[in-house]
Amino acid sequence: MTRRLISTGSPFEKQIGYSRAVVVDGWVFVAGTTGYDYATMAMPENVVDQCRNALQTIETALKEAGATLNDVVRVRYILPDKADWPACWPVTSEAFANAKPAATMLVADLQEADMKIEIEVTARLP
Repeated sequence: MTRRLISTGSPFEKQIGYSRAVVVDGWVFVAGTTGYDYATMAMPENVVDQCRNALQTIETALKEAGATLNDVVRVRYILPDKADWPACWPVTSEAFANAKPAATMLVADLQEADMKIEIEVTARLP
């Protein structure tokens, strides 16, 4: 079994002890990803902007693994406030227009109070 770890360089990866993504046996498991802009370590205030940032980070990790958003088979959305979820639909609908993965939305507190969405995906390598 070949196992490859992918990092975005987020300080949380080292502090907490996880990888942004793990590639194993033809699968790509992408960790829960929030809306930080990792170039500036800034978190937008708007849930839609956070959703876009999270998907961009996920897309970058998938690309490094050899996959794309079109290869995603499972997605989990976690939001502290379910009222924020509908505002994200246009962004998620566009991102997964072709893949149409199985999806779940959960309501739960996130690590930091300013985090409004966390997204986790599983993809199959093409």
